[in-house]
Amino acid sequence: MNLFSTKMKLSDLIDVNYNLIGVLARMGISLSFGEKTVEEACANYDIDADTFILICNVYTYDDYSPAGSLMEESKVSDIVNYLHSSHSYYITTALVDLADRIEELIEPCEDKMKKVIWKFFSDYKTELERHFAYEENLLFPYVDELLEGKRNPDYSIHKFEESHSNIDEKLNDLKNIVMKYLPAECDNARRGQVLYYIYHLEDDLARHTNIEDNILVPIVHRVEKNLEKQK
Repeated sequence: MNLFSTKMKLSDLIDVNYNLIGVLARMGISLSFGEKTVEEACANYDIDADTFILICNVYTYDDYSPAGSLMEESKVSDIVNYLHSSHSYYITTALVDLADRIEELIEPCEDKMKKVIWKFFSDYKTELERHFAYEENLLFPYVDELLEGKRNPDYSIHKFEESHSNIDEKLNDLKNIVMKYLPAECDNARRGQVLYYIYHLEDDLARHTNIEDNILVPIVHRVEKNLEKQK
């Protein structure tokens, strides 16, 4: 595993994993970065370079587990900003694109089949929106307050861990319907495109969850403990 570094050219990261184009977009980094290194490009956008590398490693290497020193150097606010931007991307872009692709795919299906598929999709979208709303309305404001030295006695990162649910079950059901049960009249090329899109979204969401569970949670635990020591 050749992990990325802040001294690498940003273009070299993209050559290793083109999926990082989406990460750059969510971080607000333009593709017109020339020959800049990660460190130089991040400085232009006021983004912590070590935190950016941490996120890129998660999206590139399976089961990536960052060193404790890298976790300590990461900027929590940049991680929260990235997660917030990802939520917006999933709801306003990824699911909209997926809905358009599904609509084209199931055009030949009978109305009964269309209703079944749209119900699966609608249920999944509702579940995802509810999942993100919890984080946007409770978790992220809590973390922001912690970074200001304030501690909400009615909440903790442990409560988030207890309530953090799996968000890919219904997406997996939708994937199986497309792959196994749609009638032969559905265009095979479109079916493949929809499946590819679902698999890609599934992987992206898994890495998003990895950042929340294995990076944000431990860092916030540390911030909580530090605030307790200061009392």
